[in-house]
Amino acid sequence: MKVLHTSDWHLGQHFYEHSRSQEHQQFFNWLIDTLANENVDLLLVSGDIYHTATPAASAENQLYQFVKDVKKRCPNLHIVIIAGNHDSANRIMTAQPLLAQFDTHVVGRFDVNNPDGVVIRLNTDFINTHIIAMPFLRASDVSLLSNNENGQDYAQGIAKAYQLSTECALQDKPAITPLIVMGHLHAKGGDISSDSERNLVIGGEDAVTAQVFSTNADYVALGHLHKAQKVAKSDFIRYSGTPMPMSFSERHYQHQVCLIEFKTSEKGTIETTVNPLYIPRTNDVILLPEGDCVPLAQLCEQITELDLSNHAHAPYLRVKLSAGDTDTTFREQIENALENKDIHFCGIERVRQTNKEHNTPVFEDLTQVEMLNPHTLLEQAFAANKDLAGEEVSNELKSLLTNVIAELEEQEQQ
Repeated sequence: MKVLHTSDWHLGQHFYEHSRSQEHQQFFNWLIDTLANENVDLLLVSGDIYHTATPAASAENQLYQFVKDVKKRCPNLHIVIIAGNHDSANRIMTAQPLLAQFDTHVVGRFDVNNPDGVVIRLNTDFINTHIIAMPFLRASDVSLLSNNENGQDYAQGIAKAYQLSTECALQDKPAITPLIVMGHLHAKGGDISSDSERNLVIGGEDAVTAQVFSTNADYVALGHLHKAQKVAKSDFIRYSGTPMPMSFSERHYQHQVCLIEFKTSEKGTIETTVNPLYIPRTNDVILLPEGDCVPLAQLCEQITELDLSNHAHAPYLRVKLSAGDTDTTFREQIENALENKDIHFCGIERVRQTNKEHNTPVFEDLTQVEMLNPHTLLEQAFAANKDLAGEEVSNELKSLLTNVIAELEEQEQQ
């Protein structure tokens, strides 16, 4: 049995106000070819199908068209999709009856009273597996499992949710049937992609250990972190990452999907092999200058000399300029350098130096504020307030902020 693991498509995203619809379509074209050429039996999508909880109709249509097109090329393929933290569980579940007609299984929410509801059992001529399709777990989803003598423990709630669903899956799983676990969360030690991930702390915890996943799992397919990586140094617990750069910090990543193959050995044990398949990049991502800031004239020269002859599609370009460069016509000069170039321009970062000893750059870019941890923002607000500077944020205030975040997340998903 062959399985392909992908995640974090973020359909409907606008990258610095530029639509990525065409990029997503190119990815889907490549994905369909790959699924057909590799004779894949099962496609796993580990959350964040959409970029927002209320995606545009065009983004939803793109998903449905993909499912239709891939089933036409691969009629025996089954697809399993779980909701991520960017997705609306209710919206995804609404499409469940429609997608089921195309052998596409959707799980949007975990019910503590019915942990078997996230277990998918597939047994066809080509597929034989039990799947724990665990969507992103919000604090309210596991509140009944999170209580301990010290109050609410979000990580404990997640661990118990996986434990309960695993027990359900193992009750009727034959020994030679692979167990696949899906999840959308931040596993401890996972490498976060700078500037591109919503790093919200929920219940005081932003990461859980790999121990929440059953040792009986033959493969764990994770989503949420945008960089493809192993977890706990295991070949069989992986993030597939995003299919395309989600920020300029990802310009040097090799984005990928994971191809997993399960075989039964002569001893009757399950053998698992995992290989990355690298995704061709449709639109390149360029940051100028690549290193330290340079004078405005030199920056404009780099833009003018930028060779785009090898780019089939317009690349994204963002430029850095020292805040100490006081030329008031910098925007006009940069726009002149960009004239007649087929580029998606993504703005200017003004960089200032605050620590001369360590030469630490600080980016004055408000578009990055939404990526910051809300608790970090609260601490920065304390530090910036002359009456509060030097004081630590109280645990009570941290708890209040956590509750507000959780309530906003819930409202967003309704």
